[in-house]
Amino acid sequence: QVQLVESGGGLVQAGGSLRLSCAASGRSGSSYIIAWFRQALGKEREFVAAIDWSGGRTNYADSVKGRFTITRDNTKNTAYLQMNNLEPEDTAVYYCASTPLFRSTALMQVPSSYSYWGQGTQVTVSS
Repeated sequence: QVQLVESGGGLVQAGGSLRLSCAASGRSGSSYIIAWFRQALGKEREFVAAIDWSGGRTNYADSVKGRFTITRDNTKNTAYLQMNNLEPEDTAVYYCASTPLFRSTALMQVPSSYSYWGQGTQVTVSS
């Protein structure tokens, strides 16, 4: 059983920062790639960022490049999403997801590439 638990969401003013965490537990090797997705009310789930096991390969949505940074600490089985200069358009439920398999850059952005999902954490950015 693989479990992903997100934390760190909350309410912040535009221009502020938040750091989300995704703690993974369960079967070893299940988190070769960890990604963050988000889903705003009434919209489809969209890719935000992803990182591979080594941390050497990262991938970002154009809308967050230069503002968000994804990292991971394999000693803690935890991935992080540092979000700076937040905008009201970033308001959404943020989910982390993982897969034990290698994925191409393109497939890293596709929700169906991931086997495991967390329950999500709400991020609200006020204007």
